[in-house]
Amino acid sequence: MILQCRRYGLLKPLVYLAVVMLALLLLPAGPAGAAAPAGKLVLAYGDSLTAGYQLRPGEGFPAQLQAELRRQGLAAVEVRNAGVSGDTTAQGRARLSWVLQSLPEKPDLVILALGANDMLRGQPPAQAKANLDSMLTELQRRGIAVLLAGMLAAPNFGADYVKEFNAIYPDLAKKHQVPLYPFFTAGVTGNPKLLLADGMHPNAEGAKRMAASLAPLVGRLLRQAP
Repeated sequence: MILQCRRYGLLKPLVYLAVVMLALLLLPAGPAGAAAPAGKLVLAYGDSLTAGYQLRPGEGFPAQLQAELRRQGLAAVEVRNAGVSGDTTAQGRARLSWVLQSLPEKPDLVILALGANDMLRGQPPAQAKANLDSMLTELQRRGIAVLLAGMLAAPNFGADYVKEFNAIYPDLAKKHQVPLYPFFTAGVTGNPKLLLADGMHPNAEGAKRMAASLAPLVGRLLRQAP
């Protein structure tokens, strides 16, 4: 049994990558499938808030954002779902290069939306900041535009933790000169009508609200892109 556990420990990173690969292959980018050759590709890179936890195909944030952008006139845009439920910033950092290399083309925009799980687990804000900093550096090194989607700490973590965590996203947006959407679940968190029974994850209507809120900024960034 000990030998088997040790073997699993060695294989665990490979198992994780296999799960991520399967998720990216099975999760539809949006209602219309693959992007048109002359279209725009947006990568929604995050955790369960992005992945569409317990939602049906077409109900999650990426699919709803794609639909909203198309209603706004960006007919050839594809929003690819690269969210993995449970991911921390450390796990997002670990898989970023692999995910980018697996794409058929370079994204026109990456929506970076990680950090909620770090906060919920009470992990040090400095650690989350360092991981996000590394991901922003890597994306910019590749010449990929980024929209940083922020998160706010729950007040029960205490004033010091909340202050340090909430400063992560404005500080990094300023450092890397990237646009910031301050609170990814703004208008959804705390509203039972827009949340699943767990009171944490958006339901279909909640994901629709998130998509509608971000779509104007995303659309503007895509229109500015070469």
